[in-house]
Amino acid sequence: MSIKNKIKNEVRQLIGKVKAKIGKVTGNRRLQVQGKSQQARANLKQIAEKAKDVFKG
Repeated sequence: MSIKNKIKNEVRQLIGKVKAKIGKVTGNRRLQVQGKSQQARANLKQIAEKAKDVFKG
């Protein structure tokens, strides 16, 4: 996995965590769900990148 993609995915995951926490604290269910969704997408992208590396390698 390229360093650039790894950093992008980590940042997306972090932003998702922040959104989820803010949503929980403020009682904003929509923001909380968006945050969790963003975290899940970032995790899936990381898994896909790792799978690509395995097949390249």
